Amino acid sequence: MRVRRANPADISAMIDLERESPSAAHWSRSQYDALFVIASGQSSERLAWVAVDESAAAAICALLVARRVDAEWELENIVVAGTARRGGVGTLLLRVLVAHAKAERGSGIFLEVRESNQGARALYRKSGFEEMGLRKGYYTNPKEDAVLCRLGL
Repeated sequence: MRVRRANPADISAMIDLERESPSAAHWSRSQYDALFVIASGQSSERLAWVAVDESAAAAICALLVARRVDAEWELENIVVAGTARRGGVGTLLLRVLVAHAKAERGSGIFLEVRESNQGARALYRKSGFEEMGLRKGYYTNPKEDAVLCRLGL
């Protein structure tokens, strides 16, 4: 398994992967395109990494998208293919984000997760995130509360 920064050639595979996961944040093609837009000579404040399974013809089996918000980072989306879950890929991606945020002198990482997504919540707890509160009715299709989580760096 290898983790690398995503690039525009990965967008179709990222969309396909995300569509296979009902609990993932579903983004439009233009939102993925915007990850790689350079504005005013600077890269986007959003970053994306993909995990590549080199034993499966270099197929993308996971992705993570995060953005800088002042001194913190927001984990916006993390998706692991069903066949790769419980194999450490999500933990590996989170470690890459934490290392990047620390290198950028970030003070923390925060996220929202569906209240019913017990697998993701367990991953975040295992990675040191604390559940800090609830956002009522945050998600749609289906409507659901979001659990707010934060990891201090």
